Amino acid sequence: MNTVPSLSARYSDPRAYPRGVAFLDGQYVPISEAKISVLDNGFLHSDATYDVVHVWDGAFFRLEDHLTRFFESVEKLHMSIPYDRAQVTEILCNCVALSGLRRAYVEFICTRGVSASGSRDPRDCDNRFIAFAIPFGSVANPVQMTRGLHVAISDVVRIPPQSLDPTVKNYHWLDLITALYGAYDQGAETVILIDQNGNVAEGPGFNIFAVCQGQVFTPAHGVLLGITRQTIFDLCEGLKMDCVAQDISATVLCQADEVFVTSTAGGVMPVSKINGRMIGAGGVGPVTEQIKAAYWDLHVIDQHRLTVEYPDPSAG
Repeated sequence: MNTVPSLSARYSDPRAYPRGVAFLDGQYVPISEAKISVLDNGFLHSDATYDVVHVWDGAFFRLEDHLTRFFESVEKLHMSIPYDRAQVTEILCNCVALSGLRRAYVEFICTRGVSASGSRDPRDCDNRFIAFAIPFGSVANPVQMTRGLHVAISDVVRIPPQSLDPTVKNYHWLDLITALYGAYDQGAETVILIDQNGNVAEGPGFNIFAVCQGQVFTPAHGVLLGITRQTIFDLCEGLKMDCVAQDISATVLCQADEVFVTSTAGGVMPVSKINGRMIGAGGVGPVTEQIKAAYWDLHVIDQHRLTVEYPDPSAG
C-alpha cells in the first residue's frame, strides 16, 4: 500500500521527456518544464484548439496554411491570443531553433485558460497560448510504412458536426480512444470511425483516402479539413488524377484497390488490411507510392518552406 508523502516531501518528476523546447508565459523552457494549471479549462473541459505543423530538414512545411486554420479556430471558439501571425511564426521558429531539431513536430495551442474569480462563465477566462517543438513522430512506424497499416473500422460514431465543428482542431478524443481500444482487441493497429450515417469518417489524427480504378476518394463530411488532405487534392490535380470528396461506405473502403491515410504526423501512409482482410494486392499500391513520393518532393519547393535559422554552434 502506498503511503502519503509528508508535507515536506519535494516533488520530482521521474518520467523521461523527449528532447524539445516549449514557449509559455512569455518564456522558452525545456519541454520537461512546460506545465499547465490543473484549473485551466483546456485541461478540465477540453476547451482548447490547437494545430500541428512539421519541420522537415530544417524547414517548416506549409506553415501559413496551419496558421490560417489555427487563427480561424481561435476566432470560432471566441478566444484570443496576444500575438499576431508574424509573432506566432517567430515563436515557433524560436522553439525549433532552440531545440536544435531538424525534423520536428511543432504544436501550438490556445486554451480557454483560468478565471481568477472562479467563474464558470468562459468569457471570464484569460486565454493562454502555448507552443512546443519535439522530435518528429509519425502515425505509422517504419515497419507499417513499408507493409501498410492494419486498420479496423469501428462502429463508434465520430462526434457529429451538429455537436462540434470538425474544422476546429480540438482535443475531444474520447470517441477516438474508445474505438482505438476496440481495434486493439481485434489485433488491428489503428482505427477508422464512422459518421452518423454509417459512412467512414476519420481516424485518430488522420484523414482517409480510397483509390478505386485510378480515382481517389476521401470522406466529405464530419472530418477535419487536414492540411495534408488538401495537399493530396493539389497533388492529384498536378498528377492528372481525379480526387473527389464524397461519402464512402465501409463496404466501398474495404473493396478499394488501395487505401491510405494522411496526417502532418507521417504524411501519406498506406493501409494494407482492414478488418483483417487484405486491401487490393496488399502492401503499398502504385497510386499510393506515386502520391507519397510527390508529397515528399514538395518539401524541397521554396513556395511551401520556411527555413529555420538555427544558432551557430561555433559562436560565443
